[in-house]
Amino acid sequence: MGLLALITGAIFFGSVAQRIAGIGFALLVAPILAILLGPHEGIMMINICAVVSCGLIVPRVWQQIDWKLLLWLSVPAVVGTVAGSWLAVQVQPAVLSTVVGAVVMAGLAVAVVLGRAQVTVSGQLPKALAGLGSGLTNALAGVGGPTVSAYAILSHWPPRPFAATLQPFFLQLCLITVGVKLAVDPGSVPHLAWWMWAVIALAIIVGIFAGERLGRRLRDEHARAAVVVLAFLGAAGALVKGLVDLQA
Repeated sequence: MGLLALITGAIFFGSVAQRIAGIGFALLVAPILAILLGPHEGIMMINICAVVSCGLIVPRVWQQIDWKLLLWLSVPAVVGTVAGSWLAVQVQPAVLSTVVGAVVMAGLAVAVVLGRAQVTVSGQLPKALAGLGSGLTNALAGVGGPTVSAYAILSHWPPRPFAATLQPFFLQLCLITVGVKLAVDPGSVPHLAWWMWAVIALAIIVGIFAGERLGRRLRDEHARAAVVVLAFLGAAGALVKGLVDLQA
């Protein structure tokens, strides 16, 4: 029961963040579930829960979704997800987590500095690279948000359409990740009783509605700041988890 309470609490706060900022579910939940359930089962549960969370949010933000941008992110992300899911089974999880965390943190730092210097990226290539990187990091370490957050900073993507567009993006990303990992490693699904899954689903639903109410009170600059902070937290969590596991 104690383990379930920790998992449910983390998923609730992750759902709140996901509804407000468009990212945050995996960023907040990944380090905790990786510790509680192990890297493979933890990342699988993150992706399963993210499918539920994003699937519930999509109808609520439908009119704000940038479908053209979604396409440019999604196609490369599929390639990154398949490649990352295969690598995740072949390489030591601690090594993957450390590398992903370090690379993503460095990329975010550069993006923030360039964004403050009013550097702006445009064109289709940055979109494609953001999607590819997100697919890779989501499959490898359960954190796909920091890569697209870096793109959002450099392209000055408005926070509301950003949050809306990422819901169908992560929905398809996590569906593909779950499918590939089930094909490669069928035993990666956490073994929980049905009622535990029901409690987790309820936590997601309550978190989404709580985040929606809280988000109405936030200004755009606050939502943008939340995206940056959550992205750094997720990358730092992956890095620290990987370093701790390497020392074990």
